[in-house]
Amino acid sequence: MEEPMTDSALSQPQIAGYCDSRFTAVQAAFEANFRDQEELGAAVTVQVGGEVVVDLWGGWADPGRSRPWERDTLVNVWSITKGPTALCAHLLADRGQLDLDAPVASYWPEFAAGGKSAVLVRHLLSHRAGLAGLREPHSTAQLYDWELTTARLAAMEPWWEPGTQSGYHALTYGFLVGEVIRRITGVLPGEFLQQEITGPLGIDFTIGLPEKESDRAAELAHARISADSSSLMAQLPQVSLAAIANPVVGAAEANSPEWRAAEIPAANGHGTARAVCALYGILARRGLCGDRRILSPEAAERVRQSQGACRDLVMGAGFTHDTEVGLGLWLSGRNASYGPNPRAFGHDGFGGSCGLADPEAELSLGYVMNRMGPHIADDPRKMALIQAVYSAL
Repeated sequence: MEEPMTDSALSQPQIAGYCDSRFTAVQAAFEANFRDQEELGAAVTVQVGGEVVVDLWGGWADPGRSRPWERDTLVNVWSITKGPTALCAHLLADRGQLDLDAPVASYWPEFAAGGKSAVLVRHLLSHRAGLAGLREPHSTAQLYDWELTTARLAAMEPWWEPGTQSGYHALTYGFLVGEVIRRITGVLPGEFLQQEITGPLGIDFTIGLPEKESDRAAELAHARISADSSSLMAQLPQVSLAAIANPVVGAAEANSPEWRAAEIPAANGHGTARAVCALYGILARRGLCGDRRILSPEAAERVRQSQGACRDLVMGAGFTHDTEVGLGLWLSGRNASYGPNPRAFGHDGFGGSCGLADPEAELSLGYVMNRMGPHIADDPRKMALIQAVYSAL
């Protein structure tokens, strides 16, 4: 049952939705994000044991504040998309159609070029393939060309010895994992996701955005670039620049019809907080969605199988700690990025959004917003919501 929430101050935007009485701290944190963290428009959904305990939204779907954020407002969630893309690969592995320990070239023969014949599928899923970004200049128009982008990735030499360390594959991840999915199924990952998971389960999430849904889409607002961020960019090694600035993408690109029409399975998923919570909830409930089994418990557990902690070769300069990646998602670890359980896992989206799964608590969370923050990870808005959720358990 949905009902308007009472504003804590007249300056606050109207908050709508549902919040179980046990989780009022989450509502308070959500409201505080608007009051104290310059939130523009946002939504948060939390499930525990398959039950929705929080489903809130509020604010504005555009920087001009002409469109309220509605129950069904969609937004580009950036790298949260990597979770559903990984889910597709694990579904194929669970069915025996994909061997995570097989060479990528056994599915994609052209990939063996550039000394990559021994690169394994698990290296793609864990950001250990050494293909964090293209070496040659790659424009946004070229990024929208699936065949060109995957051909360039297949031909290139790795930046480092595959399998030895993680380096965040910000945009290339989706093309790499996605092309393996396409070689096995004959369809791009967005179509496979819709056919096998989101369509049958009624989950409001797509890779790319169908034109017919554009009226529901929120407009992203640019992150403020601080002096510290600019200084950090100037210090980044070549591989980092290749990963995050070849090409440069941001709010302007993500708001464009061309971005929405493209297939970028690492970065252009569109959905509601409810949809993100449901997708990550499949992993939180060890393969179940409602009473329907999507993955075996063993396959769901494999997603968080650690591939080793290290200082990330791409994003490490922005962290004060090592990070630990599984087969598609990041572990909470000692930094508690996804709550106090170090084996909880999830993925941040560029600018602050988050999908989280904690199988021990049977907890999942989806947080989406349109004012992009400047933090590399662990945006204060996300962290406040996560802290509030765990305080209520």
